[in-house]
Amino acid sequence: MQKSIFVFCLVILATFGPWTPEALAQATNASTNEDYYHWLDRYEIKSGRVVTELFTTIKPYKRNTIVAYVDSLEAKDHVFTSSADKFNYEYFRNDNWEWSRAVTSDSRKPIWNTFYKKKSDLYNVDVPDFDLHVSPVLYAGLGYDMESGGNIGKNQKTFINTRGIEIRSMIDKKIGIYAYFTDNQAILPGYVERTLSQSLVVPHEGFWKPFKTNGVDYFQARGYIDVNISKHVYVQLGHDRMFIGNGIRSLIWSDYAPPQLYLRANVKVWKINYMFQLNRMTADVNGSAVGGLSNGKYPEKYVAFHHASINIGKKFNLGLFESIVFSPKDSVNGQKAAFEWSYVNPVIFYRAIEQQYGSADNAIIGGDFKWNAFKGVSIYGQFVLDEFVLGHIKAHDGWWANKFALQGGIKYIDAFGVSNLDLQLETNIVRPYTYSHNARYANYTNYRQPIAHPAGANFKEVICVVKYQPLGRLNLTGKLILIKGGSDLGTLSNYGGDPLKNNNTHVQDLGNKIGQGTPYTRLFASFTASYMVKHNIFVDLQLVKRTENFTYDPGVIPGNVAPPVSTTAFVSSLAVRWNIAPRNYDF
Repeated sequence: MQKSIFVFCLVILATFGPWTPEALAQATNASTNEDYYHWLDRYEIKSGRVVTELFTTIKPYKRNTIVAYVDSLEAKDHVFTSSADKFNYEYFRNDNWEWSRAVTSDSRKPIWNTFYKKKSDLYNVDVPDFDLHVSPVLYAGLGYDMESGGNIGKNQKTFINTRGIEIRSMIDKKIGIYAYFTDNQAILPGYVERTLSQSLVVPHEGFWKPFKTNGVDYFQARGYIDVNISKHVYVQLGHDRMFIGNGIRSLIWSDYAPPQLYLRANVKVWKINYMFQLNRMTADVNGSAVGGLSNGKYPEKYVAFHHASINIGKKFNLGLFESIVFSPKDSVNGQKAAFEWSYVNPVIFYRAIEQQYGSADNAIIGGDFKWNAFKGVSIYGQFVLDEFVLGHIKAHDGWWANKFALQGGIKYIDAFGVSNLDLQLETNIVRPYTYSHNARYANYTNYRQPIAHPAGANFKEVICVVKYQPLGRLNLTGKLILIKGGSDLGTLSNYGGDPLKNNNTHVQDLGNKIGQGTPYTRLFASFTASYMVKHNIFVDLQLVKRTENFTYDPGVIPGNVAPPVSTTAFVSSLAVRWNIAPRNYDF
């Protein structure tokens, strides 16, 4: 794989030519953060147009682009009208001061005239050829989890303790460098903890170890190097996450799974943005409910991904994507496969290559759209086609391999004339067996966790989010999630909800429908109050209620193992975080 990355870098360099003095300055990314990105997106919606400086479907955003974006909105649309809006505008310029050069980014009283000269950085260097930002990372939280129902009846304290460092730098305004390291210990809420026994993983994280009797200990490292090839092209090599879409969930690519190694090339010119990315994923892990096992190298797989996006007119954006999951560890016709070099081509149709070589790889295609219909309202959506036959769709016969996913949503900014009151309604539908495959390492997962939606497949979901910023430093968020689907709990069969399972084991060819298997209903409700004490230092209060009910019918579901349970959880927590996004387990 290291050779393939090296060769691809040479291809990109040869294709787009050497660096030139006219090339735009390079920048690192602003890490994915639900609140941070909501604030950014709301102002484009408030303007009622598609802003050319930024393609909001592709996250994370680059810091220099963020500054150009908010400055464009301020100059052309005057969207920063309320006191909270003006606070946010100043916040973005201060958080990316190396690009904005905002005078408000200077601290009034630097420590020893060395530390915190800038509000956002513990330490910084700012000279013509070199730029350095060093910041601490801290997350300290305490909570209480009360669970009841079924065979569960326990109360426990929860906590999280994260310490680390974040570093970003630029060299010659052409090379960007980013590094993030944290050490973490946590006792998670019961519903999150149960994923350890069910999937042997900690949500969002990779390798983990046990901590005390019921806690987890894990280390997280993210980083990349970012190079400008020309004015409109950059290449990034690193280990991090991304998110594709404009919704709360992504059915294409989310930041739910752990960070992974990637090589990304992005072209932004005229009204078009085109991205190619090659990822190395962890295909499977060795572990148990008491921790991961690191004895031996984990199997690998790769995901090649293309996404093209175009602005049509002043209000509409359309995107198309294709991805393919492949692994040399899988076999084709009983023979060990080789690394498929054709997928390294940044401009090719993967399905054609897959069919030409008779591979067992998993090709997925689809698209997304965003329509800023008018000032204050945006309509968005996604569609994913994993596999389908039109004849079976017309027949409505429930053929198992008609695998697809749909998303639709609407955002209403400054709702009902109330400044900084934002509403969002979203629905997601995923057919059984979507994202799964018949090859062992070709499913759409990384480290046993879905690359797209955390629920996997075989479900319908409705999400409502209310965000209100009554003061610049205070943000209130209410979230309600209702999901109905089908699981394999209480049965040995594969009803299509788990992408890790081989879809050759599907229960039936015809008559498949969403919710088959053991039907479940999950209701998640949360309220979060977040107050920014100083720049990027937050105090969060969160209340969560989560209920989960399974309908178990041994007369319908054969091979029962153990009856499912119905649970209700109340989780409350108080946390202080510093230069880190909030930890959300909203599933």
